[in-house]
Amino acid sequence: MRRLIALALLVAAPVSAQTSRGRKPAPAPPPAATKTVAPDVTCPTPLGVGVKTHIPFCEVMAGGDPSAGILIQVPPHKGLATLTFDLHNLHTYSEEQVRAKRAFTRYTATIGVMTMDKTLISRAVVQSEFRAAADLVDRVSGGAGPGGVKAVAPTGTESVAISIPEGEPTVSLLGEELSVVRVDGFATYKQPGRPIAVVSNVMLEYRPGPPPKPMARGRSGRQGR
Repeated sequence: MRRLIALALLVAAPVSAQTSRGRKPAPAPPPAATKTVAPDVTCPTPLGVGVKTHIPFCEVMAGGDPSAGILIQVPPHKGLATLTFDLHNLHTYSEEQVRAKRAFTRYTATIGVMTMDKTLISRAVVQSEFRAAADLVDRVSGGAGPGGVKAVAPTGTESVAISIPEGEPTVSLLGEELSVVRVDGFATYKQPGRPIAVVSNVMLEYRPGPPPKPMARGRSGRQGR
């Protein structure tokens, strides 16, 4: 009996050793490095290019249809992507009002960042005050004013960062409401098609997703004989 037990142990030992020496699973590939890019942006209402900064500015119009807003293309990404941009108010400059010390204006503009199915991702707000030309971010070329600049120009700057969920290929910027306080009164604007704010310096930081899986090749069918 003892010889049978000893023989059984000798036979079982190599099997146990082989089980414990199984191949280790391959290590997971390291995550892809994040990328920061200037995404493709469709601006339905360009304000113009700054004469000093050479930065293009885009008006954000009020409305509820994402397809009519500022469209930003988001590359395939793993996890959250971060959309950043500068948000400005829009001021109509008057040298006469500045000289008369009646140019004071306080703006509060609210915009929404939406998916194409009208889901609100987040809101952004910029509040600023204008008193003199030094409060303008830049003058914009393409107008009939002195030096070929437009009367309207961006004023105030709010740096905005919005997290974009995984799987969203496009987001839209739409204006929601603009509140204006002047020396002669107060007004609120939200009518569709009205400019609410201005954006510039749109950037996107994301971690590229895994490459798409190759499609399985279909077996070539043979015609029956």
